Amino acid sequence: MAIISIAGHLLALVLAVAVPASASASAGGLPVRLRLYMHDITGGPGQTAVQVVNGTGPLHPAMPPGSHFGNTMVVDDLLTGVDSSMAVGRAQGSYTLACLRAPVFVVSITLVLTDGPYKGSTILIAGRDDISEEVRELAVVGGTGKLRRATGHVLWTTARRESPVHMVLELDVYAWVPASSSPARRWSWSSLLRGTNVVTADVDDADSYF
Repeated sequence: MAIISIAGHLLALVLAVAVPASASASAGGLPVRLRLYMHDITGGPGQTAVQVVNGTGPLHPAMPPGSHFGNTMVVDDLLTGVDSSMAVGRAQGSYTLACLRAPVFVVSITLVLTDGPYKGSTILIAGRDDISEEVRELAVVGGTGKLRRATGHVLWTTARRESPVHMVLELDVYAWVPASSSPARRWSWSSLLRGTNVVTADVDDADSYF
């Protein structure tokens, strides 16, 4: 009888530990995996980024001549998928030259998605963009619509320079939303056009994106 009693207590202990762990995993939310391209155009007829503050700080030693600490740009940049001819949204916000010596911008950008499974939703990105580094990590600090209460991070890379005034940035979004906010799906534009989707529970397996 003592052995049965001990076994019962051990089983109860295992269940007491396992149930909260499972609940915690569910509370972690559902993955959202996006790859987007942001077209930042600072001059010319298709300009999407405008300087609205001329910094009153000193000349910046790591930026082009005439750049001052505190310079601030406001943007309404086009977002595309891997196919640069397919518009999927806009990147709207600002970035400020916020380091006295290094080429560092403080960024606050809202990604407004206008096509695809998250059409009508937004993701808010904020953080430090050191353009001397190949890959920069910024934070996902919120969202709306199907991406309400999104959290996570973005790997922010300069993908290519189309011209002296047209920079293309690659945004790899690794985010999570509460289970009630969005289906746990990974989408590609090719599957979307075929009318199919792939359900996944593991963001690491998501190998196709916008």
